[in-house]
Amino acid sequence: MVTIEQHIIQQQRKFPESTGDLSDLLYDIALAGKILSREVNRAGLVDIMGSTGKMNIQAEEVQKLDIFANSVFFKLFEKNGRVCTFGSEEDEKCICMESDQMSGKYAVNLDPLDGSSNIDANLPIGTIFSIHRKVSVGKTGTEEDSLQKGSLQVGAGYLVYGSSTMLVYSTGQGVHGFTLDQALGEFLLSHEDMKCPERCTIYSINESNHHYWDRATQEYVSYVKSVDPATQRPYNARYVGALVADFHRNLIKGGIFLYPVDHKDPKRSTGKLRLLFEAAPLAFIAEQAGGYASTGTERILDIQPETLHQRVPLIIGNREEVLRYEAFIKKYQT
Repeated sequence: MVTIEQHIIQQQRKFPESTGDLSDLLYDIALAGKILSREVNRAGLVDIMGSTGKMNIQAEEVQKLDIFANSVFFKLFEKNGRVCTFGSEEDEKCICMESDQMSGKYAVNLDPLDGSSNIDANLPIGTIFSIHRKVSVGKTGTEEDSLQKGSLQVGAGYLVYGSSTMLVYSTGQGVHGFTLDQALGEFLLSHEDMKCPERCTIYSINESNHHYWDRATQEYVSYVKSVDPATQRPYNARYVGALVADFHRNLIKGGIFLYPVDHKDPKRSTGKLRLLFEAAPLAFIAEQAGGYASTGTERILDIQPETLHQRVPLIIGNREEVLRYEAFIKKYQT
C-alpha cells in the first residue's frame, strides 16, 4: 500500500537537487481533491447544487460548486506560499499572489470543476491542473508565468469525482493514478505507470455537431463507424460530456476524444476547449502515457498561449488514432 505522499517523496528522491516545493504543491492539490470529493458526495444533501444565476468569463452558467471549488484551490495556494500566479477558468485574469517575501516558485492553471453541468444529473465531474515554473523576474509573479507552452509544464494532472475519486498526475516521470480510500481519507496508488492502450476501441465526440464540422472530421467519424473486421471497426461511441471523464476512460480503455473546430458558434471559430486549463495539461498526461494531442494540424504542447482563456480544437488519446485524424485533415486541405 503506497500513499500519494509516499509516492511523491519517492519521485522527489530521483532529483537530489529538489527543494521539495513541487512535492508540497502536489500534496496541496491532493488535499483540495479530498475536500471537493467530500462536497461532491454531499451535493444532493446540502445547498451547493444548482446555478448561481451568474455567467463566468467563458459566458457559461456558473454552478455553486464551481465557486466552491475555485475558492478551495485559491485559499490553499494563497496560504501555503508555493504559487506565484493562479489562473482559473472561472476568473477573468490570472491572480498574482501577494507576498511580503519572495513569491512561490510555481504558476498553476486549472479548471476547478470540469463538467459542472453534469452535477445535477449525478454524472462524473473533475478538476484539471497544470504547473509551470516561475519565469518572470521580480518578487511577484506576472501573467508571463501563466502564459507558457505546455511543453514547459513541470507537472499536470486531473481528479475525477465519480463512483470513486481518482487523482492522476505526472511530473514527467510517467503517469500514476491514485484512488481515494474514503475510510482512510488518503489517496492510495492504484494505477502505476499508466499507458495508453495500443489499440483504439472508443471514439468520443458530440455527434450532434455533425453538420457544423468540416469535411475532414465528418469523413473521419464515418471511418471509425464503418465496419471493417481487419481493423476491428466500428469503434464504440462513448461520450459523457465532461472532458476529464471522457479522457480518463479513454486512457484506461483505449480511445480518442475529439472536440474539433466547427462553425456552430462564430464566436468560437478557433475551438471550444481552453488551451491552458484543459488541452495543455491533458496533452502532457497523454504524451507521458504514450498518447498524443493535436489541434488537427499542430501539437498541443507546442502552442504558445497568447491569452489566458485562449481556445483550441482538441484531438487527444491513442497516438496512432490522433495521427490518423491529422491525415484526414491534410487530405481535405489539399
